[in-house]
Amino acid sequence: MANASIHPRSAPRLGSRGHPEQSRAAILQAAAKEFSAHGTAGARTDAIAREAKVNKALLYYYFKDKETLYGAVLDNAFEGLKATVFQVLDSSLPPREKILAYVGAYFDFIASNQIYPRLMQREMMRAREGHSLHIDRIVETYFRPVYEKLGDLLKKGIAQGEFRNIDPAHFVSTMVAMIVFYFSSAPVMQRIVGFNPLTPQRIAERRAAVLDFISAALFQPARVAQSGVR
Repeated sequence: MANASIHPRSAPRLGSRGHPEQSRAAILQAAAKEFSAHGTAGARTDAIAREAKVNKALLYYYFKDKETLYGAVLDNAFEGLKATVFQVLDSSLPPREKILAYVGAYFDFIASNQIYPRLMQREMMRAREGHSLHIDRIVETYFRPVYEKLGDLLKKGIAQGEFRNIDPAHFVSTMVAMIVFYFSSAPVMQRIVGFNPLTPQRIAERRAAVLDFISAALFQPARVAQSGVR
């Protein structure tokens, strides 16, 4: 929200093509919210333009149609996630520290972008039904590179005797599910457990629980006590 002491005339107009990056970012943010709530069929470009504080013509100036905008939203979400976790996966940390740093970075990204799990779920459902125009690009550009780096990390940890002899394909899926499902299922979990699982305290507790579980499930028993949870 703008500072009340600043005269409205001094604030940039998001509807102006004089601020293309700011306008585009506002549209993507508004579109992510709309698509996560209503899917591609139910999403309305009028609502997106209104939320982004741009006129509808400007929205179509940046994105030729709703499907193109949806694809850009997916790219924006997954590119941010990939960049975040690659900082960890490309580091020189030893295997145990690196896997916990990866899980922590992934968790923090999702916790800070809680609409992304809903976007992911909707796109997976579209792909399953054969309606996704984007899933092949998303897999090859974002999912596969992360998976390959994680697979290499797990194999290295196993070879060095740091990790149990797990199947990377199953373990990677489990790590992702432990994080994403917590946020996507929050409305149901609140009804089950009787408290809001998305308060800062509960999210911090979940983060610690995920790291503890990964340590216990992956690290060789003799090393669990030495590892620490960060």
